[in-house]
Amino acid sequence: MNYLDYSDKELAEMAIGGDQMAYRALYQIHERAVRGRVSGYFQWKADVDDVVTESFQKAFSALGSFDTSREFRPWLLTIATRTALDHLSSIHREDEKKEGSETAQLTDVTPEEEIINDELHQRLMEYIDELPSLYKDVMIKYMIEELEYEEIAKELDLELNTVRTRIRRGKQHLAQMMLRGEVE
Repeated sequence: MNYLDYSDKELAEMAIGGDQMAYRALYQIHERAVRGRVSGYFQWKADVDDVVTESFQKAFSALGSFDTSREFRPWLLTIATRTALDHLSSIHREDEKKEGSETAQLTDVTPEEEIINDELHQRLMEYIDELPSLYKDVMIKYMIEELEYEEIAKELDLELNTVRTRIRRGKQHLAQMMLRGEVE
């Protein structure tokens, strides 16, 4: 039995049922995407490794609440992003303790800019989550996973022009929601 031949939905259901090999397959399939998502937040590989491991631990422990009618990867990448931001915050808190009131800079971004960027990312995730399902999956792949149109078309089994149209309309929906401040 080759677990890598199963869909994410099937693997998630098998893992929920206690199949340890399904967990391993989900990890093998998605580890690179999770690593890619969180690597830009950290200067050190050890931090990236920690966040990747913690992201999968959180996802697997919450798998029982995962809605298998939804896509697994966007759900996992959202967990990874939030875990990376939490880890980054804990690094900043540790640095503040070590250096008094001055936070050590890990990037060229100031702490204030980091907070604003984190808030904007969180707000964007909330807006995308409120999109009609027709646009949500395409927008997650485009804006969050940063896939090219062709990759999105292939992954979602859609025509390229359909992907372009949904992204354009998804952007329009997002812009309207942002202007009105509509988020639950």
